[in-house]
Amino acid sequence: MPRRVIDSTPLYDYDIALRPENGRLCGVDEAGRGPLCGPVCCAAVILDLDTPIQGVTDSKKLSEARREALYDEIVQNALAWQVEFVSPQEIDEKNILWATMAGMTRAVQALDPAPALVLIDGNRVPPDLGGPGRAVVKGDGTSASIAAASILAKVSRDRYMRELDEQYPQYQLAKHKGYPTALHYELIARYGIQPFYRRSFLKKWGY
Repeated sequence: MPRRVIDSTPLYDYDIALRPENGRLCGVDEAGRGPLCGPVCCAAVILDLDTPIQGVTDSKKLSEARREALYDEIVQNALAWQVEFVSPQEIDEKNILWATMAGMTRAVQALDPAPALVLIDGNRVPPDLGGPGRAVVKGDGTSASIAAASILAKVSRDRYMRELDEQYPQYQLAKHKGYPTALHYELIARYGIQPFYRRSFLKKWGY
């Protein structure tokens, strides 16, 4: 059966309507706010809106194999992109919201060339972006640029968690990716926590 390609035209139409004069529209999204361990990955992407990448959409609507393939297309064809990893220690220090905001800001500020307008998935724009920003609720299903960022963030984090799983197989991280499942809590109770855990997420466990 041939693979169904998701139509990205409406998402690109949304971005084109907002495109600034210099064409540099940036999308920003994150992956990994909910897990008990591992980083939050924040991605910023400036797509070439005149050369659409077929199938770009919210990463949650894509299979793992399709996300991986689109990741490669995005990094090869984007005008600029950046992924920032926010450590568990920074999350514990700043709390999950402000650590994520800091990661998004770093991702945007690392782009070269710099964007003229930044679209952020969600309802809040990080401070100190260095330029105009706009929050887009459910942006990963609305904007091609945000959708592309969601793919980069998700794939980057999943790859990291698979590597961590190889080092700490007893936690079965490749299976649950660090999310608070019943299995994960059982394994924490059995083996304790490691430096890659977010202690602020495990306070009720006495950590």
